[in-house]
Amino acid sequence: MPKISEKGLNMPASPIRKLTPFADKAKAAGKKVYHLNIGQPDIATPEGMLNAIKNIDFNVWAYTPSEGTLSYRTALASYYNKLGYNITPADILVTVGGSEAITIAMQTCVNEGDEIIIPEPFYANYNGFACMSNVVVKPILSHIENGFALPPIAAFEKLITPKTKAIIICNPNNPTGYLYSREELEALKELCLKYDLFLFSDEAYREFCYDGREFISPMHLAGLADNVVVMDTVSKRYSACGARLGCMITKNAAVIASGLKFAQARLSPGMVEQIAGIAAVDTPDSYFEEVNKEYTLRRNTLVKRLNDMEGVFCPNPGGAFYVVAKFPIDDADAFCQWMLESFEHKGATVMMAPATGFYSSPGIGKNEVRMAYVLNTDDLNAAMDCLEVALSEYPGKLKD
Repeated sequence: MPKISEKGLNMPASPIRKLTPFADKAKAAGKKVYHLNIGQPDIATPEGMLNAIKNIDFNVWAYTPSEGTLSYRTALASYYNKLGYNITPADILVTVGGSEAITIAMQTCVNEGDEIIIPEPFYANYNGFACMSNVVVKPILSHIENGFALPPIAAFEKLITPKTKAIIICNPNNPTGYLYSREELEALKELCLKYDLFLFSDEAYREFCYDGREFISPMHLAGLADNVVVMDTVSKRYSACGARLGCMITKNAAVIASGLKFAQARLSPGMVEQIAGIAAVDTPDSYFEEVNKEYTLRRNTLVKRLNDMEGVFCPNPGGAFYVVAKFPIDDADAFCQWMLESFEHKGATVMMAPATGFYSSPGIGKNEVRMAYVLNTDDLNAAMDCLEVALSEYPGKLKD
């Protein structure tokens, strides 16, 4: 039988989805499963997007330009310029989801065998995208004790080699929810200018900042225009994960021109999605105000419940809709599987993502778990009731 490629063998499985077969078996056995494992919001998609799809009127479902329709890119430029990005439609490449924006950025800016530095824990699929692009990930450890703040710049400098081409940040962060400050981004700016590096900025959670805190993009920093590549998506902002619509933004014309060739190879992004995307730009501020209020309530509920549990520590995140918590357990992978296979409380259990899958360094995060607070507070409280009992019963619970 023919053998699959080394790349196929090395491609990492998703830590967010790898426990799905166990969840399916739990449901088949009659258990209710509270899904805290994946960032699928339960917030309603804006009505304007849905109406735009319902009212579509065309006779041919045609290809769109590889870079995206001018009408959608013009609408996007208007959205970003309200945020102070100062861009034109020519600075935007529409992609099939934020995932494609990341892969095109990697393939455009980084040679095979070159290195990208990423603070860990990080969005697990960065590893997969790097594998697809033959790029080497160099992780730099952040710590739960200080809420996963940006590691010291001196630690970044120790990792920089002639093969280093880029740094990736996700802000606000998935999986930690950490919101980078202006001071941290200014420090990264100076580092990227010193070593002539790209700064990839994954901004999928831009709208989700709490407690009145300000979101800062590298696009807001003077003197960095040629180095910054923003990757974005409608998935989280408009609760439209299934639209598979994202974009890559940069003022570096050479990056756009080269990225367009990769976009041409996959032909085009979807027409219907871009029609909905144009309508999304007109979503009223009241929508985001209500969403922010709801997620703040959920965050506060989850973080308090976790920190009230014996032996559990959970930083209070400034953005996104995730937390990483440290549990008094020996192995998060075993614990999360045990929760689905062997545990139930009042006919229910909880599905979570072991944090080990968000670290690239082996052996790190063995007692940490990522949770997405994408359920209403009643369900979150019920899930925390399950978890508290589970931690008291788990055979691998660490002793004081």
